[in-house]
Amino acid sequence: MMPSYFEFHCPVKIVSGFKALENLPYELKRLGASRPLLITDLGVSQAGLLHVVTAALQDSEVLIGAVYDQVPADSSMTVVQEGASAYRQGGCDSFVALGGGSVIDTAKAVNILVSQGGDDLLQFSGADRIQGPLRPLIVIPTTAGTGSEVTSVAVIANRQKRVKMAFASSHLYPDVAILDPRMTVSLPAKLTAATAMDALTHAVEAFISVQKNPLSDAYAATAVRLIMENLPAVLQDGSRAQGRLALADAACCAGIAFSNAMVGMVHALGHAAGALCRIHHGTAMNIFLPHGLEYNLGRRRQAIGELLLPLAGSEVYAETPAAVRAEKTIETLRRFQDEVQKLSGLPTRLRDADVPQSMLESIARTALDDGALLFNPEDMTFEEALYVLHKAY
Repeated sequence: MMPSYFEFHCPVKIVSGFKALENLPYELKRLGASRPLLITDLGVSQAGLLHVVTAALQDSEVLIGAVYDQVPADSSMTVVQEGASAYRQGGCDSFVALGGGSVIDTAKAVNILVSQGGDDLLQFSGADRIQGPLRPLIVIPTTAGTGSEVTSVAVIANRQKRVKMAFASSHLYPDVAILDPRMTVSLPAKLTAATAMDALTHAVEAFISVQKNPLSDAYAATAVRLIMENLPAVLQDGSRAQGRLALADAACCAGIAFSNAMVGMVHALGHAAGALCRIHHGTAMNIFLPHGLEYNLGRRRQAIGELLLPLAGSEVYAETPAAVRAEKTIETLRRFQDEVQKLSGLPTRLRDADVPQSMLESIARTALDDGALLFNPEDMTFEEALYVLHKAY
């Protein structure tokens, strides 16, 4: 059922393809930037990807002002403050974020501090609390999952309160996203699987969200199809550059979809499990996704059934009676998860991800405060959240 009114926005310029990274000097110059802070993490740096970026900047007028490579898997307020200090000490005028979701979110948060002034990130937490434009930001994803390169959101951990703080503003959209398969070709199979299932969850939840619309549906369906068609082959042979590029495009499409349609209960549960138990976000998405579809069957049966087309292809979709397409969608997803698990070892249950059963009640309570639930088709109580968690355990 389509809305009678909707808004759709994606101001990010997307540069995608083989050797797309060579466009970096031009894009920085176009934005009036010449001395970026390069934000990344030690894993990316040790994988040699930093050298690919610096090589792309050779023979150009761009000079990297400073490099901050201490971003952890889950960034925190302390990390953001350190990044802001590196920016100021390096006399930088812009940002290049080279990494996954944590690196990109860190760059967005550092940009808030240096553009708005001060060191108190808390005052900008929430929606639309950032005034005025930020400094130029170009992102180069090294994973194909988060979609942070095209979203207006950043998530930063508050270690003292043991919660993840969300920042949402149209000013947080990056200026440019560069998708180059060289950036993901060295990603291990398990992390490739986890990030791809994160992207798949973005697409699926956007497709059934209360805020879905025809444009977000188009991006979501494309993302689902690309992941289903390319992930198994990439897990079998990680050097498949064409497949890597397809997964990067899929993550980008899914990011555009959920940035406009938002996500739901799968993300609420995943955010809570990640904050309390440090479970990798993509792993949590993989575990909770089929349970989220089952939970929302009552209100989103038709939309879930329509997902069968990008999930399984036109022949399966045509052969399946409309009345049972939703169940076929969930069945297809679970079979796909089993295939991914065999190829990568990605867990499909909470117990296999080392989540203590004693933490389930705390996860349920924390999830109820997550803003993603506002866009979930079905309401959720503590008892219902706990029930889903026990099913996923």
